Amino acid sequence: QVQLVESGGGLVQAGGSLRLSCAASGRTFNPYTMGWFRQAPGKEREFVALISRSGGIQQYADSVQGRFTISRDNTKNAVYLQMNNLKPEDTADYYCAASSRTAVLRSRAAYDYWGLGTQVTVSS
Repeated sequence: QVQLVESGGGLVQAGGSLRLSCAASGRTFNPYTMGWFRQAPGKEREFVALISRSGGIQQYADSVQGRFTISRDNTKNAVYLQMNNLKPEDTADYYCAASSRTAVLRSRAAYDYWGLGTQVTVSS
């Protein structure tokens, strides 16, 4: 079992930046691909970014490519999402998730553990 707790959300103006953090506890952190997803009001939860176990592979949704950066620190059992040049359409609840699958996958179904989310609001 892995427990995930997100932090760092808040209200920011368009063009601003936020850094989300996800702290993991419980089982060993290293074997998991870590992902960030988001869910806007009235919409389905969607993939934002992922990072492989070693950190060597990062993938991003087209909508955030070039603006968001995912990273992890396995010594601290933490994963981060640096979000720059935020846009109003980035407004959503952001969720951290852990996948024990061998393959690096973007599908929500591949993720076994989820945090409760942190809210990000971008004003225009």
